[in-house]
Amino acid sequence: MTEKAQQLTQIEKLLGSHSLHGSESLCKLLRYLAHHSLEHPGTSPKEYQIATEVFGRQQDFDPHVDSMVRVQAGRLRTKLAEYYASDGADDQIMVELPKGTYALTFHPRPHGAARNQASTSHEAPASAEANGRTSRAGIVTIVALSVVLASIVAVATDRFLNRRVAEARVASDSPDMPVAFHVFWKGFLTGPQEPWVIFSNAAFVGRPYVGMRYYNRAKDSGAVILDHYTGVGEVLAVHALDSVFGKLHQQIRVKRGSLFSLDDAKNNDLIFIGSPSENLTLLELPNTEEFTFKQITSGPRTGTMEIINFHPGSGEPKEFLPTPPDESLTEDYSVIALKRGLNPAHSVLILAGATTIGTQAAVEYVCQQNSLEELLLRLSVSNSGELKPFEAVIRVKVTKGVPVGSELVALRKGPA
Repeated sequence: MTEKAQQLTQIEKLLGSHSLHGSESLCKLLRYLAHHSLEHPGTSPKEYQIATEVFGRQQDFDPHVDSMVRVQAGRLRTKLAEYYASDGADDQIMVELPKGTYALTFHPRPHGAARNQASTSHEAPASAEANGRTSRAGIVTIVALSVVLASIVAVATDRFLNRRVAEARVASDSPDMPVAFHVFWKGFLTGPQEPWVIFSNAAFVGRPYVGMRYYNRAKDSGAVILDHYTGVGEVLAVHALDSVFGKLHQQIRVKRGSLFSLDDAKNNDLIFIGSPSENLTLLELPNTEEFTFKQITSGPRTGTMEIINFHPGSGEPKEFLPTPPDESLTEDYSVIALKRGLNPAHSVLILAGATTIGTQAAVEYVCQQNSLEELLLRLSVSNSGELKPFEAVIRVKVTKGVPVGSELVALRKGPA
């Protein structure tokens, strides 16, 4: 077997190991760095290359602002050290990612570092020469293990400090932002990647100049689908979120719902703008349990979205209904819900109204100081507390197509 083939075999062992199991992003990074190292030996890929080619960052990625690549590289170093200290203790080829570079290295394991060789160090030496060889082997083993241990400690410390630095940066870079914003949005500010904002992007048929309507699977199987129209409420909502995150010195990544995939949901914190009736990806993700949207299919309100209240509290209705469709919109209802993601380490925030105006109001509710403080108070979250999953409904007053006031009318605290 050629040297390159042996190295590729070692990479495949790493990719299939317990240490990297379930970490798709680290596997992608390892494959990329291995390919680059084998094709361009002795050269290190640029941080910008890795960000855009491996992690899908935009062309305006700035490594001075976004430390995502450095964090992921640190995680990979930790996993490599874990592997060679456990499952890979007998492997003859070691793969390392030295600090300060993204050039992956391959080298033979130092003599005496493997388990079978280490075990012989306990045998009584037959002579002074054998004793010397055993001592040297033991020293090499200790040095090798010390390097591995030091790597683990260094990377773990680096990860801890990176998170602390991120939290400190959020607080220090935006001292004028009220505490409520830091408490509510903290989970979306300190991750290795920016949060994704997914806005509703419903399918329509028809044409603007002759009339458009929502796509109906039963009737419109052969029709041309228009998926590039989005409600005005969603547009203003994205602007409001971008403004808040800008003041908190965090970027957001915006994507329309029709282009979103479940793979995206596994490794990111997500903010969904728009109800499941238009943001269809929500139907495939962990969704609300106390309050859910349902389209009315008969009677004068046919086609209207209502919010079902599964467990009404004292004085609460079983359903929340916006203004009837044949009247000017003066009242709407919206859901604000924080849930655990497909990967419980990530969060999903749902901001959705029965209409596009309600969606705008839901986003504005979590982007304004007074309403945020009210929500945190009702959730019993202190200035130093942690925000837990919850579901809420707000009533929205509308004047001339503009949300002019919102009131929290129902709230459920989720499991810790």
